[in-house]
Amino acid sequence: MSFMESDQAFLEYSVKALVDHPEAVETTRIIDQMGVLLTLTVHPDDMGKIIGKSGKTAEALRILLRIVGMKGNARVNLKINEPAGGKREAPSTAPEMKTVDQVVEEL
Repeated sequence: MSFMESDQAFLEYSVKALVDHPEAVETTRIIDQMGVLLTLTVHPDDMGKIIGKSGKTAEALRILLRIVGMKGNARVNLKINEPAGGKREAPSTAPEMKTVDQVVEEL
């Protein structure tokens, strides 16, 4: 493993230690002009453990990855994939907004 891939190895090791389904942990690493983008996919049941209370675990992982990246002079960003059928509500479930004319007409 090269030094440049140590950020991905660090992420996989850390996440697998936190989750109940380590076999489902997948990471991808893309390098572009913005730096390194690590994408993380975990089992849907483990999303809460990765995000943490108020997003604290995800924030801590991002901070640690930035530190690992600094050692290799790279900017490292983390994207966590939302699993299909996740618990987050889709924006389309918001109530439909009515115009002033529609409200007046209902009166």
